[in-house]
Amino acid sequence: MSLTIDITGVPPEHLLFGASPLAELTAMLHVLAEPGHHPAHHDWVAETREALRPELADKLLEAEFLWRSSRADFLLPGRPGATLADELDEVDRLDDDAYVSTALVATCGTDRLLVGNPSPLRDSNTRDRVLNLAHARGPRQVSFADRLIADPPMVRARVRRMLEDCRDAFFTATWQRVYPRLTADLRLKADLMARRGVADTLASVSRAIDLDGPRQRIVVDKLQDHATSAVGDGVTFLPTVFGAPHLVVVHARGWRPVLQYPVAVTDRDVRQPVPMDLARQRLEALSHPVRLRLARTLARGSHTTGELASAWELTAPEVSRHLAVLRKAGLLRMRRRGRYVLYDLDASATATLGTDLMAAMLR
Repeated sequence: MSLTIDITGVPPEHLLFGASPLAELTAMLHVLAEPGHHPAHHDWVAETREALRPELADKLLEAEFLWRSSRADFLLPGRPGATLADELDEVDRLDDDAYVSTALVATCGTDRLLVGNPSPLRDSNTRDRVLNLAHARGPRQVSFADRLIADPPMVRARVRRMLEDCRDAFFTATWQRVYPRLTADLRLKADLMARRGVADTLASVSRAIDLDGPRQRIVVDKLQDHATSAVGDGVTFLPTVFGAPHLVVVHARGWRPVLQYPVAVTDRDVRQPVPMDLARQRLEALSHPVRLRLARTLARGSHTTGELASAWELTAPEVSRHLAVLRKAGLLRMRRRGRYVLYDLDASATATLGTDLMAAMLR
């Protein structure tokens, strides 16, 4: 499964790398809403929450659907501005239909209802179905969706004031701290693009991003199947200090594709993501009871094929077939000792299987 962006005929200069205050602010707001996803920022979360005024905390709770489970597309600018105010001005230029539809996708958790259908501001059937979805999510979602549909200008102004309050409360100080890291990453990307081209630059963004040269598309390893196009416009890449483990992609029809990718903050962040297909392959390899027994034995020490066959009363060909599956999944190491081949379990790959799977799902 993957998300693809068609870049047929898109020149390299239309792949824009930039720092976005609005995207970084809403990444911070996601961390505040879902701190369990972001253990590296626990200290920042505790300090920021403690300093928040109660009325601002309440406002954040009212609108957190815009950034908690997914991010409303207008919060990830396709053309980053110099300041948060500049980017909020661009959001203000969206018409109500685009703003409301995008906000409701984030609030109700689906875009299928709104794609290709009339705006909920103009069509009672769409509006009723959206509100039914909101009811299924919870009373706060219903309240937000009701107010947004009934009075878009009021809700839009309230959301903007809340983001400006966040700027004053914690964003400005945090932005000053993280901005040098973002600009350092942008310099690296500019240098790579100039010296080595698009493929190497994308590889430096994330191992979860690949360039399919023959079909001229960017492939993002995410647990979803979507396709969009950058033809005639381009793609924007936004580095974030607060994003890991997420790789956020704007891919809705009519919007410029945007990818917000995490930059390394500490040595712990350098660990590269395991592809979703590999995580699934490893789970499937260990799901077979015979292979699980063999893995249990190999976790305790190195064994030959003959030793494993004897220990589990299997034939040597049976053991070889199961070992081949485990090896293909990257779960075994092998070494020669004279004429014997010894196998043992790759403890690091096995120990991080749950972490790798969760990272792939959160990506």
